[in-house]
Amino acid sequence: QVQLVESGGGLVQAGGSLRLSCAASGTFFSINTMAWYRQAPGKQRELVAVITSGGDENYADSVKGRFIISRNNALNTVYLQMNDLRPEDTAVYYCNARGAYFLNSWGQGTQVTVSS
Repeated sequence: QVQLVESGGGLVQAGGSLRLSCAASGTFFSINTMAWYRQAPGKQRELVAVITSGGDENYADSVKGRFIISRNNALNTVYLQMNDLRPEDTAVYYCNARGAYFLNSWGQGTQVTVSS
């Protein structure tokens, strides 16, 4: 069982930056991909960025060039550096980890609010 704990959300003005962190703990064999999703009020949860254990990254078109995902495999931690934030980035951001033996865990979520 894996526990994911997110931190770093908050309120920021448009154009500002935030850095989210997500640390995995518990008993697991290996984590392959770690990702950030977000869900805005009245909308479906969407993938923001994903990174593999080898460091391959993929981003939603809406955040390309503004967000950077990174991870520390030794610490089982994933980060999301969010720059040039926009009001439409306002959402609850969730961390996800997938790996061996059907591992698919979610964090509790952290609120990001961008004011105009």
